[in-house]
Amino acid sequence: MPSDTSPAASALPLIDIRGLRSADPAAQRAVADQLRQACLEHGFFYITHHGIDPALIDQVFAASQRFFDLGLDDKLAVDKRLSPCNRGYEPLKAQTLETGAPPDLKESFYIGAEVPADDPRVRAGRFNTGPNQWPATLPDFAPVMNRYYAAALDLGETLVRGLALSLDLPPAHFDAYLDDPSATLRLLHYPPQPANPQPGEKGCGAHTDFGGITLLLQDAAGGLQVWDTRQQCWIDAPPVPGAFVVNIGDLFARWTNDRYVSTLHRVINVSGRERYSVPFFFTGNLQHPVACLPTCLAPGETPKYPVVTVEEHQIACYRRTYG
Repeated sequence: MPSDTSPAASALPLIDIRGLRSADPAAQRAVADQLRQACLEHGFFYITHHGIDPALIDQVFAASQRFFDLGLDDKLAVDKRLSPCNRGYEPLKAQTLETGAPPDLKESFYIGAEVPADDPRVRAGRFNTGPNQWPATLPDFAPVMNRYYAAALDLGETLVRGLALSLDLPPAHFDAYLDDPSATLRLLHYPPQPANPQPGEKGCGAHTDFGGITLLLQDAAGGLQVWDTRQQCWIDAPPVPGAFVVNIGDLFARWTNDRYVSTLHRVINVSGRERYSVPFFFTGNLQHPVACLPTCLAPGETPKYPVVTVEEHQIACYRRTYG
């Protein structure tokens, strides 16, 4: 585990992704080149002009705060442990992302695609597939989250096609992976960091994300830090108005033979107030095989990892975190 140092000034790139939606191949390529550089160096970057309505983002944060303001009994009525597909509320200190550290000082709520219990995919036991749980006392909660889920899914698909270009592949290379994609929307609430925390205690322990890519909204409190391998220190990833933070997950790193890096990150809420964030974990088609991409092997080089399906990869990652 990297040692704690004073965070350096943020050096994460800011990328305007409008060109990915352009019909001009040169405009698409210009964005793809920036994505490639960011993924090779940091695995983290900001995106602007993402196309998601700021009013919808405001509604998501407001609905999230209303949920976490509920009494514990109301939140536990939709406890994630009641769901066979990992949907619903996860209490404070339920997850430990950093090995050897105390449990994380956060509570959360998990949302996925709405799939009825009698759907063949659910009956087949597809991982993280099934119906959501919704708080009965907040009637506007589900509509807001479903609208945002659809918008974030569309943005994730746009970025994955941009990543294909960045890897010198056709934009449609990942279309089978994007067919019937799995994703998880997670609402997070961090109380202020205690004045006298346990050794190593923090809002979210150092970890890498499991899936393909993560799209993160964060409020003004800050607290996200990213490990900079070159400088060997933590760098801040402060909120940038109107921007998402995006990072490469373990799945995409594996796919690129670790050319694109899945980077350690953590959260320490030293703002003195409540912190809210909204990561969207884009996973992709669960049955899609993940084999080293042809453009990510130098002559004579062999893949570091065996072929797995997206689902097999996700199950292995969850087992590491939750035992």
